[in-house]
Amino acid sequence: MSTGFFKVPVPVNEPNLMYAPGSAERTALKAALNQFKSESADLPMFIGGKEVRTGKKIAMHPPHEHKHVLGHYHAGTGEHVKQAIDAALKAKKQWENMPWEHRSAIFLKAADLLAGPYRARINAATMLCQSKNAFQAEIDAACELIDFLRYNVQFATEIYSQQPVSSKGMWNRMEQRALEGFVFAITPFNFTAIAGNLPTSAALMGNTVVWKPSNTQIFSAWVIMDVLRESGLPDGVINLVYTLGAETGKIVFAHPDFAGIHFTGSTEVFHEFWKT
Repeated sequence: MSTGFFKVPVPVNEPNLMYAPGSAERTALKAALNQFKSESADLPMFIGGKEVRTGKKIAMHPPHEHKHVLGHYHAGTGEHVKQAIDAALKAKKQWENMPWEHRSAIFLKAADLLAGPYRARINAATMLCQSKNAFQAEIDAACELIDFLRYNVQFATEIYSQQPVSSKGMWNRMEQRALEGFVFAITPFNFTAIAGNLPTSAALMGNTVVWKPSNTQIFSAWVIMDVLRESGLPDGVINLVYTLGAETGKIVFAHPDFAGIHFTGSTEVFHEFWKT
């Protein structure tokens, strides 16, 4: 086993592509939009490394084109929430003990995939299910999410490098540990970048996650999971469920291993969480 003080690649902001007429990115985006609109997506949940289909299919429609059906996602129940928690706890020990640079490499790989072969797909999914235009999707789903992944790795190294001062004859050291349990990530409908950031930033620091996206953001959430799977994320580290918020919260908040929540949403919902 080799050791060293590893320095991650210096992050820089991902450049915005302009989608000018005749450009390669415009052609790729149009192809992805046409593919998604011509196919019928069948989106399972993702629990413990397995695709979970329940048969209870909910249709997905573009907000700007209600009559069109992009496909369906498989709605889950409280039982699936419990399975996701179990999967997260099962994966926890191996994941939190993985060297930080190996965890970091997975998310840097995800950023590279989003910047390359998955760029058109994540933008097209965001345009179709969240009603953004090409420029809005490029800023959000591609550039900002790529920046989150790369800069978070840099920030993680800065956190790990923070060490206490030692007096003469002493050597004070601090180790950063993951939380004692699983993290619950609840992500919003309007920003794909936030949806990708909330579960991955917690996972980067050694936590395992139950991720519940907004129902209207499930299409791009599934693309994000595709990216993470191809990047080498181990089974059970991030578990994606499509379940009712109230039922999910009731199970999660009552669980003895519930360790933390990463949430972006309405103030009203947050107050309910805080009260619970």
